[in-house]
Amino acid sequence: MLEAAMAGVLGIGGGTPLLGSEQRTDQPANAAPADPRVRGPFPILTTPFTASGAVDFDALANQARFVDWGGCPGMIWPQSGDSVDLLTTDEKLQGMEVLAKAARGLRTALCLGVQGKDTDEMLVFAKHAEELAPAAIISRPPDSGTTEADLRQYWRALAAVAKRPVILQTTGGVAYKGLAPSLPLLIELAKEFPHFGYVKEEAGSVVARIRALLAARPPIRRVFSARGGLGWLHESRLGTEGLITERAVYADVLTRIWGLQQSGEDPTALRDAYSKFLLMTNLSDSVPGGTFRGAQLYLWKKFGVFRTMVTRSYGPRSAIPSSPILSELKLTPEDIAEIEYRFEALKPYRKEGEPSFAG
Repeated sequence: MLEAAMAGVLGIGGGTPLLGSEQRTDQPANAAPADPRVRGPFPILTTPFTASGAVDFDALANQARFVDWGGCPGMIWPQSGDSVDLLTTDEKLQGMEVLAKAARGLRTALCLGVQGKDTDEMLVFAKHAEELAPAAIISRPPDSGTTEADLRQYWRALAAVAKRPVILQTTGGVAYKGLAPSLPLLIELAKEFPHFGYVKEEAGSVVARIRALLAARPPIRRVFSARGGLGWLHESRLGTEGLITERAVYADVLTRIWGLQQSGEDPTALRDAYSKFLLMTNLSDSVPGGTFRGAQLYLWKKFGVFRTMVTRSYGPRSAIPSSPILSELKLTPEDIAEIEYRFEALKPYRKEGEPSFAG
């Protein structure tokens, strides 16, 4: 009923498509096609830190190379809460430059995050990103946005600066508690700007919103799954065309799952690979490090990409502290054994060998 109600609000008649290949044929003559590079798994990179708590830019560049080795079509940074809220402006600008340089010659497309607490801060990052010419840009809503008019003004300002595909993330604000854009606003912006219409959907009634967005193609150009990949299998069967979430350490597995989704030739292998991936995502019940951080930091260090398991975190009740709270993740032998036990199940779906990162 919720899907039907949303379809009515959006002026979408009839049933919603169940497969990505089923799209509306009443395309306006001036509908811009989706950029073929902005499709598939675009994992968000995790920000690495040195023992002193500084951003480890060498490790960040190696992480990009790891994702490319894993075969993912794209990668994103900075985008997760800690990377956006707990880094300084200079750290984010320098990280963008490091990744733009590292991405030259890689197959994996770079997407840079350009959100800010308000329009002025966002434009600082957007203008810098444009100078670096990534394949795409992504932006969550402004921290200060409290009305649809705030979001509309903010993203129109971005549209005036951006010259490449812009992915809109539907959650945002301080510690991801801000206002989410309505479906009509996302469609309005997609109609107005040919480089908009790419959506990372993770707000509210996610499946209902995904169905409505898919039914609005065009002008909606691409819908991505999110939320740690927890609904990716179902949502991909509805028609989402990729995944955006901070799971870059599983780049080769995400690539394999994506390939199985696209071919449709081995549903048994797809279900198995996805199930084994989910085994890793719920490790928060067994090891420390927050929702997913513990296992990923351990694996990044195991692969030789990160040199520490140091992280920055929010203050009490997800408050952004004036100075980052630093901590180094400590795992017991039992924690490590559980991570390794579950990770072993992914072996049939991983790429053979490991990339080498000296130093």
